[in-house]
Amino acid sequence: MKLLVGPGRPGELKVLAAAELTGLRPEVEVVSSQQERVVPFLVGSPLPALLLPNGNFLFSSNAICQYFFTLNGRGPLDATNQWLEWEVTQLRPAVCAALQTAVVQGRKGEDCVAALRGPLSHLNQALIDQAASCLTSDAVTVADIVVWGTLYPLLQDAAQLPADEYGALREWVRRIGNLAACRKAASAVSERHGAQVFRPSLQKQPAPAPLPEGAASGPAEEGEAAVDRKVTEDEVRAAEEAWRRGLAGLPKPKRIQHPVLPKKAERNILVTSALPYVNNIPHLGNIIGCVLSADVFARFCRLRGWNMLYICGTDEYGTATETKALEEGLTPQQICDKYHAIHSHIYRWFSISFDYFGRTTTDHQTRIAQDIFTRLLERGFLSPDTVDQLRCERCERFLADRFVEGGCPFCSYPEARGDQCDLCGKLINAVELKDPKCKICKQTPVIKTSRHLFLDLPKLEDRLEKWLQKSIDSGDWTPNARFITRSWIRDGLKQRCITRDLKWGTPVPLEEFKDKVFYVWFDAPIGYISITADYTEHWEKWWKNPDEVELYNFMAKDNVPFHSVVFPCSLLGAEDNYTLVNSLIATEYLNYEDGKFSKSRGVGVFGDMAKETGIPADTWRFYLLFVRPEGQDSSFSWCDLMLKNNCELLNNLGNFINRAGMFVVKFFAGTVPEMDLTRVDKQLLALVMWELQQYNGNLEKISPLFQKLETEHIEDLRRRYGGQKAPARAPQATPGADAQELQELVTKQGNRVRELKSQKAEKPLIDAEVAALLDLKRRLAGSKTAGKK
Repeated sequence: MKLLVGPGRPGELKVLAAAELTGLRPEVEVVSSQQERVVPFLVGSPLPALLLPNGNFLFSSNAICQYFFTLNGRGPLDATNQWLEWEVTQLRPAVCAALQTAVVQGRKGEDCVAALRGPLSHLNQALIDQAASCLTSDAVTVADIVVWGTLYPLLQDAAQLPADEYGALREWVRRIGNLAACRKAASAVSERHGAQVFRPSLQKQPAPAPLPEGAASGPAEEGEAAVDRKVTEDEVRAAEEAWRRGLAGLPKPKRIQHPVLPKKAERNILVTSALPYVNNIPHLGNIIGCVLSADVFARFCRLRGWNMLYICGTDEYGTATETKALEEGLTPQQICDKYHAIHSHIYRWFSISFDYFGRTTTDHQTRIAQDIFTRLLERGFLSPDTVDQLRCERCERFLADRFVEGGCPFCSYPEARGDQCDLCGKLINAVELKDPKCKICKQTPVIKTSRHLFLDLPKLEDRLEKWLQKSIDSGDWTPNARFITRSWIRDGLKQRCITRDLKWGTPVPLEEFKDKVFYVWFDAPIGYISITADYTEHWEKWWKNPDEVELYNFMAKDNVPFHSVVFPCSLLGAEDNYTLVNSLIATEYLNYEDGKFSKSRGVGVFGDMAKETGIPADTWRFYLLFVRPEGQDSSFSWCDLMLKNNCELLNNLGNFINRAGMFVVKFFAGTVPEMDLTRVDKQLLALVMWELQQYNGNLEKISPLFQKLETEHIEDLRRRYGGQKAPARAPQATPGADAQELQELVTKQGNRVRELKSQKAEKPLIDAEVAALLDLKRRLAGSKTAGKK
């Protein structure tokens, strides 16, 4: 562990004292006050900060103290937790205001101490009631160190406290201050310069609320809340009135009447999640990446009373359906019927609150897709051309994208599909695949030409750019959605083929192309519109109403280009006043333990299995949202699921609710009594209402707490701290090592590789260790061969 400290930071007193008292004594590094970044992902210098052995940071002084005590075998207790909460919410704001007043403004220390009468009286009385030498018992705990460290800059001498008024507190300050660990911490931080050592740090902080002039009583007695924000009389009156009205004063839940249609002078929100493909069963990654994320937002919109419609359904046309039909010996329509029912059942069990869950094999899909196609054709945004395609001579058919696999031409991933590589995410033309194979018969296909229709994206690029700029600036686009979209445009848009040599799909309404259907990525997003048309005959009020409707799309990152470029270009080119996406929310990938979900290999939890585990749907929802892959790929872990359920849900939330209920039952006969609100109570209610308004605003605007880390900055840090890496060497075996010894070394090295992967170590290090493992395996194989001879 490394403890990072800086000159004149008040929070360092308690941290240094806690480290010394617990005997941990981490390496201490003094950081320059000019350094912009201490914690790599935070702007500024949140000191003190503790760098943990796993590379994570703690940058709350109280959390660091608690961590030291926990490692020392003195974990958190209810009593210490209550004191730490009081220190943060009551004592520290008051002390910070007093300290700045004394040090920066030069007022007398006695005045500042007098202004703290409320918190000091509370401490003194608590010590009297406890009838012990410390805050929670006769033993020094983290609570004593934290509270002492906060008070010390103002109370460096216990004699500053009047003995007749603060006798118990005065004795406690003297006792804790005389501990060797506290004396050493005080000496390291402020002994030579007194409170003035904190002046540079205090000057950089926002000015706190002014202390009462010459006040002899504390905040509690005068009714002034010990917080930075002062509430107005209007806010206090509004809070008191809301409290008096109680539940009767709350807005009534909005009754949803179907069909939900946009309303004038209301906020109208249309929510879609990427249409799940009908040919398989969704796994946990599919569920969190699309439908569950959208469901949470839809529920939030309903709670806010907004006029909202949540639409989804199964994507049923295309190659994958034909493939699945061949595998199961059914017709494509039978496959769609079977799996649509499975999807519907899974989402109902997960409590996904669709307003309507439809499908794309409908008359509305055909009519609307063909109408958009015809409008694009009439406006010159479609053009025919011949393309090279892979044809399987044994199957006597052109191979659509999902009927062929091979090596990715960009990253060499061996199982890339004919349209996109799942590893690097790049789009592929099937003929570019290395060593392609027909997925049906496993034969190598041949290249032949076929005539198709293309969407002329370059002609629409100017319109797309203008719309994108407006949408991204005014809406909520996740960083990966913005990045993927910009990378497509930066590389220059190219014509995209929108037809395929298939039978199962929306027919192309041209005689010359009557044997072809629309390509799924032209056809599928139109499913949002056609599913809405199945829901209500007034679908155009949602989909041709961009001035009154906000459209939110939820999806995984691999779907971004088709929702941010291809689909919008189709609607822009149709020139029919279509509603375009305002906010595009994309996740990264959720993996399973150390690998990918795979139904065929039995790896991972799929939607139909979750119910069989006996774990409630709400637990699954909670955990999937907890590990939602927002900024980077994340992993489902059984151990982590157990930990989060037992700690977060059961211990924290469950026990909190249970204790509150038991308290009401035990002391108030199961009924919360009427309250006579004091001045402080009313101020607290006003502050709670204000915080609730901020909370709602932050929920509406998924605001970032942390700054985005740019690639250039990370690469600079990688070079700066990379050092000189020695080449990885295989574990040394004794000369003439037998197979048993080599097997043991292979096992050890394999464990080493798995450990590095679980820790998400850098790729070069993992690659080097894998190379060493492969070398050992080769030597083991050679040893076994020699033994047989």
